[in-house]
Amino acid sequence: MMRVTYLGHSGFLVESDRAYFLFDYYRGELPEMDRGKKMIVFVSHSHYDHFNRDVFRLQKEFDEIRYVLSADENTKQSVADGQSGVIFMGPNEEQTVSGCTVRTLRSNDEGVAYLVRCEGKTIYHAGDLNWWHWEGEPEAFNKAMRRSYQSEINKLEPEKIDVAFVPVDPRLGEQYCWGIDCFMKRTRTDRVFPMHFWGNYDVFERLMLEKCTADYRERIVKIEREGQQFDL
Repeated sequence: MMRVTYLGHSGFLVESDRAYFLFDYYRGELPEMDRGKKMIVFVSHSHYDHFNRDVFRLQKEFDEIRYVLSADENTKQSVADGQSGVIFMGPNEEQTVSGCTVRTLRSNDEGVAYLVRCEGKTIYHAGDLNWWHWEGEPEAFNKAMRRSYQSEINKLEPEKIDVAFVPVDPRLGEQYCWGIDCFMKRTRTDRVFPMHFWGNYDVFERLMLEKCTADYRERIVKIEREGQQFDL
């Protein structure tokens, strides 16, 4: 069993039988947790909407806690000297953390995306890895974004992913769903949580009406509020 709590924006808490996995938390109220379980905190990059230094306060609450942060310089500079249990990972790395296998992909914005295997389950959190197609940007820029995104997602094709967290940013206009569509059609993913939608919950109704989502619509998890929990 896995329990997923939506904390806001791109922040999620995933609970398994023996561990918690906290991704890109920067706001929202954490639920009551079993302090006897291990905790792994993931930070994909240092943008304000993905990282809150309050995560380090959790060191006082868990006997076993590790922090996995992007190795980019901006993120490193955001972490005070002397923080214990911090592991920095760059793109295309793999490490064992508290008995779990953590693999990274290269973001085409900042930092990394995470693929976590633990207790027989696989979790993917994109961070800001997305198909960023911005109207008004040069064609060469948008083409580079497409190629870099597809190249990274292609690396996931052999994986069986139990739960994924993928951006659907409404600021992209009609292109808001290109990233999740590419991801769902190129990976074997059981359940996907759209994220990074800036509080615009109407994006879920839009996704249900898109022709491109027809083949995987039933695997999209609809979020209605911060703090909402889902048992998978």
